Amino acid sequence: MNRIPQWLSAIAAVVLVLVAAPSTRAQTEQAELTVTITGRGDEAFKELGARFEAKTGHRVTVRMIGTWASRDVIVNGEPLDVGIVEFPYDAAALASGNVVPDTATPVANGTMGMVVRKGAPKPDISTPAAVKRALLAAESIAYPDPEGGSAASGVNATEMLRRLGIADEVEAKTTHTRGGGNAMRLVASGEVEIGITYLIGIGGNAEVDLVGTFPPEISPPSPLIGFVSTKTAHPQAARELLDYLASPEAAGVYLGYYLQPAY
Repeated sequence: MNRIPQWLSAIAAVVLVLVAAPSTRAQTEQAELTVTITGRGDEAFKELGARFEAKTGHRVTVRMIGTWASRDVIVNGEPLDVGIVEFPYDAAALASGNVVPDTATPVANGTMGMVVRKGAPKPDISTPAAVKRALLAAESIAYPDPEGGSAASGVNATEMLRRLGIADEVEAKTTHTRGGGNAMRLVASGEVEIGITYLIGIGGNAEVDLVGTFPPEISPPSPLIGFVSTKTAHPQAARELLDYLASPEAAGVYLGYYLQPAY
């Protein structure tokens, strides 16, 4: 009986791998990933999605939705590949069983800031005591409605006022707006003296001046935390995308859009 030499068998095996490899790569490159993200950092995540597509060949669809909605799509088990929620809603995402627990990855931080009308004097907000004095001295304040569509920034502003012990004192002179943009418009028009929202909702607005961000003791950064969904058909590609969103390359993009890297 004729026997195939070992060296010829080895060559045949290599040829088989080389023939199969392009097919496997093509299948991986055809992965279409959907990412749902709390409605903050729209342009940053769109840019990162495009960069990831260029690097890997995967296609990425970014869905920017509200704070609660980003939690609910996970809790309700809707089909997606990567879900990003804001702390503390990551607890609800984990409890749902619809995300892979050990993929929990902080990707970026949101920070709260204060604005005044363009050219107006800027109060000192370098310490908690200084912030308290500035808010008590202000004639009027605006920030997003904590019960509205931009609940996260409104909740954080309310919590900051409570930490300072002045929530009740400033309530009568506070206007709750639908979103941070409307709070900024009230400041720009002179209708309100001080505006408060996420820094990303302030950056680039030429009609107001940024006073600064608040001390972390009274307004800690709000982490955005990503998970790979248990519903994904592409777990490896989804993990690659999540890792990329937390990478040093992504950190530079976040800074350009008024978000802070997670590390």
